[in-house]
Amino acid sequence: MKNKYIDLVEQTFDFPQDEFRVEDGNLFFNDIDIMDIIEQYGTPLKISYLPKISSQIQRAKRLFKVAMAKADYQGTYNYSYCTKSSQFAFVLDEALKNDIHLETSSAYDLDLIRALARKGSVSKKDTYIICNGFKRPKYVEGIAALRNEGWERIIPVLDNKNEFEDLADLITEPTMLGIRIASEEEPNFDFYTSRLGIRYSDIVGFYRNNIAKRPNFKLKMLHFFINTGIRDTSYYWNELSKCVNLYCELKAICPDLDSLNIGGGLPNKTSLAMDFDYEYMVEEIINQIKSYCNAHGVQEPDIFTEFGSFTVGESGATIFKILDIKQQNDREKWYMIDNSFMTTLPDTWGLNQRFILLPINKWNDEYQRVFLGGLTCDSQDFYNAEFHANAIFLPTIRSRRENLYIGFFHTGAYQEAISGFGGIKHCLHPSPKHILLDRDAEGNLTSRLFAPEQTAESMLKILGYDV
Repeated sequence: MKNKYIDLVEQTFDFPQDEFRVEDGNLFFNDIDIMDIIEQYGTPLKISYLPKISSQIQRAKRLFKVAMAKADYQGTYNYSYCTKSSQFAFVLDEALKNDIHLETSSAYDLDLIRALARKGSVSKKDTYIICNGFKRPKYVEGIAALRNEGWERIIPVLDNKNEFEDLADLITEPTMLGIRIASEEEPNFDFYTSRLGIRYSDIVGFYRNNIAKRPNFKLKMLHFFINTGIRDTSYYWNELSKCVNLYCELKAICPDLDSLNIGGGLPNKTSLAMDFDYEYMVEEIINQIKSYCNAHGVQEPDIFTEFGSFTVGESGATIFKILDIKQQNDREKWYMIDNSFMTTLPDTWGLNQRFILLPINKWNDEYQRVFLGGLTCDSQDFYNAEFHANAIFLPTIRSRRENLYIGFFHTGAYQEAISGFGGIKHCLHPSPKHILLDRDAEGNLTSRLFAPEQTAESMLKILGYDV
């Protein structure tokens, strides 16, 4: 009878997979024995596996290179990383090894750009800095300062019409611009049109009556982004076609326009059952853009993407220990973790986001259905389902003396920023320690402590207490 946890996984998924395998009942992640890391550092624990960042970037570059070659596409491809997904220095340092560009979202992002420039990681002459987001005065001033200091490839993307006048008041050098399209939202969304960008019907007139009359500004880029990301749905293809048709219409009166930014949206893997055809999607995007441009007699644009979660998401893992078992009624058995979902994986609470959940040890033990509970006093601090099933199954333990560890994988994007890294957490539960894993020139695994577990003293200081 096959009733071990490993039997359940092998019967449910194609397993082992590229980055997950099991030896002697323990899980390996990117050929790393996670139990070894736990024994060295303890739990709760955040892990960042840096080589995965580079491999994801190179993967996307290959997809677009191959797709463009197959279609005889005449434009270039430019990979950008949107810093908001994870602004940590170790993420940017790894990503920038791969000849990429950057997308910013706020004024303080520009201070991050300056810090990278001081290290020699980005270049005024070579690195595109795509400035998205609604621009308050400090953000506009920062963009103008960088351009006036010689950052030739900074591209402020206009989120609204007023930003252009604000920028024109401060920038004296020839400057490239972008315009973000206010795309329509999915039919089941709370509103019809994105709050971000300028609506379709206004863009051509705005260019003609405003930007075209300012000779030191050149409209280089049209920016397209939808919240659902790149998906093989009629909604996505319809919005893309509207965007490319607008590009062609605008190109007829704006010869400087040569770039189409299709935003972010390539998904990272959130389930062992995920079956997203990356090759097909990229090839179809390239084919459709080329087809629409050819129909209008317009040269194909250079393509920009701003992949955030795709870049950094799969590099991350969050490890917990099961502290205790609670049988609350006949049907609900709770495994209590040694931290909080709300504070450590906030997307599971705020967006009902699911991650890849796997035990770290006990794969050769029997399994049972459980609910996972966090340590805060909030009733929403739980995790009770996975993408492929409305249930969680984990190895059976009958006593808290049986050490069971679990991991949530591909958690590298947004979680620290949303939870407030180093800040105050619900019920004053501390941020876990954070470990960086890398490979040396010979391929040997290296590890270092990036941040220890948050201390009571650091939290009390933030709260204004004498410590």
